[in-house]
Amino acid sequence: MTTTTTTLPEGLTAGTWVIDVAHTEASFTVRHAGISKVRGTVQVTEGTITIGDDLSGTSVAVTLDPSTVSTGDANRDGHLKSGDFFDVEKFGEWRFVSTAVRPAGSSYVVEGDLTIHGVTQRVELETEFNGVAVDPFGNTRAGFEASLTISRKDFGLTWNAALEAGGVLVSDKVTISLDVSAIKQA
Repeated sequence: MTTTTTTLPEGLTAGTWVIDVAHTEASFTVRHAGISKVRGTVQVTEGTITIGDDLSGTSVAVTLDPSTVSTGDANRDGHLKSGDFFDVEKFGEWRFVSTAVRPAGSSYVVEGDLTIHGVTQRVELETEFNGVAVDPFGNTRAGFEASLTISRKDFGLTWNAALEAGGVLVSDKVTISLDVSAIKQA
């Protein structure tokens, strides 16, 4: 059943919510050599979720730092930071800015512009609202999970190597996942 209401989820109130970068993770998964997956993280450096009186007045803006990419392998991380991939010297920031938020059944879709490697593409994040809680320090927190799959070629990330048995070393499709904790501002 599809929800048609634009009302806010229960417990989420209008106002400014700042993303708590210490309790937020951005991760990615990409197929490697056609047989396994490489997983990694990139740090969220700042973000704001502005909740309106309903979904139509809600927006999200997030900045990530590609120089923090971590896959558990220093050589691979160095290659990802190089001009072959993220070129962090030239493109030191990734950014997502929403353009709309809409309900999708029991979850939500956050539409917006994602900029990676100096290229901006319109994307849709499938988003779940995980609720609101007050932490031991009196902060009101909201939790969200979001994911999307992108074509890295759409963002100018085209480096690859052919495999002897056929195929390529790095898949074009990359799945990005976010686990977000945001604190309501007074």
